Amino acid sequence: MSARNPGTVLDLEGLSKVTVNTQAVLKRAQHIQGLKVPKRQWQTAWLLKAVSCIDLTTLAGDDTPSNVHRLCVKAIQPVRYDLLKKIDMHDKGITTAAVCVYPSRVVDAVRSLKAANSSLPVASVATGFPAGQTPLETRLQEVHMAVRDGATEIDIVINRTLALTGQWEAMYSEIRQFREACGDTHMKTILATGDLGNFTNIYKASMVAMMAGQSHNTHFFTFVKMTVGLFF
Repeated sequence: MSARNPGTVLDLEGLSKVTVNTQAVLKRAQHIQGLKVPKRQWQTAWLLKAVSCIDLTTLAGDDTPSNVHRLCVKAIQPVRYDLLKKIDMHDKGITTAAVCVYPSRVVDAVRSLKAANSSLPVASVATGFPAGQTPLETRLQEVHMAVRDGATEIDIVINRTLALTGQWEAMYSEIRQFREACGDTHMKTILATGDLGNFTNIYKASMVAMMAGQSHNTHFFTFVKMTVGLFF
């Protein structure tokens, strides 16, 4: 994990000059989609790398301690042992990057991982995920609660209303407060790009988040749920 981003002063003048060439972005994306897929051992290597980058997640309304426990077990051993044995990767410590749960389930995840003698990080969505429309005080309380209960990463969501109406200073202020509430805990920002309307808003929201001190990883998607079992 890289050093913490200390943030910078909000550069409203720089933001006001931002424009994005939509056609160039789409052309570049189309080019990337057309690249050849790695074959054989290289494909296996990249799939294992992808597994190691996943925050294995459960964010369901019916989450229970037992659901979270099963998630943790899967995160510790995401690929079947016999498959790893065939490619001589059974002793390389292949796990997911973290498990991710709601703040109220952080205690369950920490308990399950501790019982398994695993140091796998526990991430938690907070700040009114997924909409980010709850009062600021409530969103800050969620961050404090998750950190207190043992989360080592907080995934905040931005208030998209502020981005859509160009209230960048207000967004900057909120993220700075979230960063302070996280303390030494790693913080990432979910931009929910599908709600932001255009590439210019996406770029500006990303820049404001980084100026406010978010960590280097920014989620550039609305929400993706990945299940390792689909691939292995």
